[in-house]
Amino acid sequence: MASAAASSAATMFSSATDSCSRRVFLISNLEVRRTWSTCAFLRTSKTINNHARTAASRCSSSSVINDLVEGGREVTSLVHEAAMATEASAKVIDGKSVAKEIREEIATEISRMKESTGVVPGLAVILVGDRKDSATYVRNKKKACESVGIKSYEVHLAEDTSEQEVLKYISGFNDDTSVNGILVQLPLPSHMNEKNVLNAVCIEKDVDGFNPLNIGRLAMRDREPLFVPCTPKGCIELLHRYGVPIKGKRAVVIGRSNIVGMPAALLLQREDATVTVVHSRTKNPEELTREADIIISAVGQPNMVKGSWIKPGSVIIDVGINPVEDSKSPRGYRLVGDVCYEEASKIASAITPVPGGVGPMTIAMLLSNTLAAAKRTNNFE
Repeated sequence: MASAAASSAATMFSSATDSCSRRVFLISNLEVRRTWSTCAFLRTSKTINNHARTAASRCSSSSVINDLVEGGREVTSLVHEAAMATEASAKVIDGKSVAKEIREEIATEISRMKESTGVVPGLAVILVGDRKDSATYVRNKKKACESVGIKSYEVHLAEDTSEQEVLKYISGFNDDTSVNGILVQLPLPSHMNEKNVLNAVCIEKDVDGFNPLNIGRLAMRDREPLFVPCTPKGCIELLHRYGVPIKGKRAVVIGRSNIVGMPAALLLQREDATVTVVHSRTKNPEELTREADIIISAVGQPNMVKGSWIKPGSVIIDVGINPVEDSKSPRGYRLVGDVCYEEASKIASAITPVPGGVGPMTIAMLLSNTLAAAKRTNNFE
């Protein structure tokens, strides 16, 4: 690739020079070194384009001008391809290993709390219906609770259960002092009002962080929410644990859901980032994301964010987990994120994989919130 770029540069600019009566710049040597960073490559390509345009301005022949400009573009393209080919892969932000560390820390704290007060944190989960994915999530949460010493309470209700019946169970858990956190597994059946059900969870046990009062406090300066929604909290925790600076950086959040996008933007703003939210009505979203030092994507669109959307050296947190057909997989599909990993990993400085990135962090943050609720209730530091 390097030799091709050098050859093209020499040929294009030499032939154009021969056709001009005035002297133009001649780029005769373009050496692409494997040690260069992507930024260096892009600076080089910009320089080539500038030389081409300068040369063109000194020529009187329109055909020569066209040759110079097109030649600059061609060499720029070659340099960009060389950069992508030689650049080392991005650091993998391993959510699975970080979540394991956090679970170990939580288990230690729970043991200390039990020895000191005799209290064991409790988490109640309400599942309505027979969705396999929801059942899997609940099962994983139950296993995670057991692994750290949190007592789990599970209620599994039929699809046609009335909203009033669900509210009755929530009310019971609200009054149960052995339960520190209540989680209603989403989505709920269509005949239920999700807003009413979630709002019924008392704020002191809202470990999902969905209560409007928690979100309101998150949005306000000098106010602290009792709980932060688990997935965006996990995203920020990954940035912290990998030493990614946030203060003063440009951050783009792709997606504006109440569960991930909106609270993620609020959390980044609390960390003094300059935040842009890209959504379905945003014009030219790729132009905005190309300016970002940090990207958090949560839209549920497989491979939507291409390499061309990404600024070299940026950090990418991919919340998306999307099934795509794959005949080679025993399941007939594989899971991918919102970001095209193959392209992004050659441009970004760090990126979360899918799966194994944000997913494990969501459950770890749920356990963290449940522990925090138990500590608060029992005045345990």
